[in-house]
Amino acid sequence: MKILGIGVDIIENKRIAKSIKKKNFLKKIFNKQEIDFFNKGKKSYNFYAKRFAAKESLSKALGSGFRENLAFKDIIILNDKLGKPFFKKTKKLNNLITNKFKIRKYNLFLSISDEKDYSIAFTLLQTFK
Repeated sequence: MKILGIGVDIIENKRIAKSIKKKNFLKKIFNKQEIDFFNKGKKSYNFYAKRFAAKESLSKALGSGFRENLAFKDIIILNDKLGKPFFKKTKKLNNLITNKFKIRKYNLFLSISDEKDYSIAFTLLQTFK
């Protein structure tokens, strides 16, 4: 196994709480599945802050940031039955990773956490080579 990239991001939760009040922020940054999941849950703004940080951390693990035709909405973070967050492997994300790194199989690992004022995310991109 080989590590292709790591990324970390931390954000002040108040920044996201303010941004959510802007008209198109949610639609620009988050996928419908993420917004629907938020609406079913506790409805804490930290939910969005953690996912924003996760999207940033993945862009850093890729080494490209939000370039190469990658947008925030292209990265979808969901939770499994136990609540563990994960990146949904969409066709666009899969093509970007496999083409950029010239690989066929990979794993994405995500850890997110928050406290009152801050949210943090860590991403690891690994291949089986």
